[in-house]
Amino acid sequence: MACSHGHGGCDHNNPEDGAGDKYSLYLKIDTDKVKCLNESIDGAGKYVFKPWDERLNKEKFVDSDVDEELLFYIPFTGSVKLKSIIIIGGEGGTHPQTLKLFKNAQQVGFDEMSRTHPEQELYLGHDAKGNLEYPLKSSKLSSVESLTLYFSKNYGDESTRIYYIGLNGEFLKARRQEVVITSYELRANPADHKVKDFQPAGSMNVL
Repeated sequence: MACSHGHGGCDHNNPEDGAGDKYSLYLKIDTDKVKCLNESIDGAGKYVFKPWDERLNKEKFVDSDVDEELLFYIPFTGSVKLKSIIIIGGEGGTHPQTLKLFKNAQQVGFDEMSRTHPEQELYLGHDAKGNLEYPLKSSKLSSVESLTLYFSKNYGDESTRIYYIGLNGEFLKARRQEVVITSYELRANPADHKVKDFQPAGSMNVL
């Protein structure tokens, strides 16, 4: 399948038969503790993690709020090794274009992620049905207890829409201690309603 992004060669595959089994890591996501920053509706971000056979259900989705950026903090119930990812985005300019992946981040926020070198960066093509599978660098994305996904750009719209995020990989072991989000901090003008960052419990504040 041809990509519509203009960043050279496409670094993705078509999902194989049995993708539903491959993309079952959503069962290992601690869904109640998933956080999405800059979502237009509180709590909507967690609903994009769903079974493979529900990926085309567009009743639930997340839209960004004050600009095109979306930031997901995804804690797992154990340690995982990630192998690939699928993103089903919105139509036209609302589809995300750039994705940066970080593992086990101690401080999660737009400012922090923009200053931190990611484990991997992907340029996403338009994908309405989950046809594009992006291989991940397992050597860098192993022993992952939490994953941060930073969608920094889309295809030109004022907001970004995501219907589905599918994660493929191996579940390695149970986590010894839960990661609990204890607080939110506003970094921007309160009038713009954009939550800028949050800090997992037990981590050092690096602000």
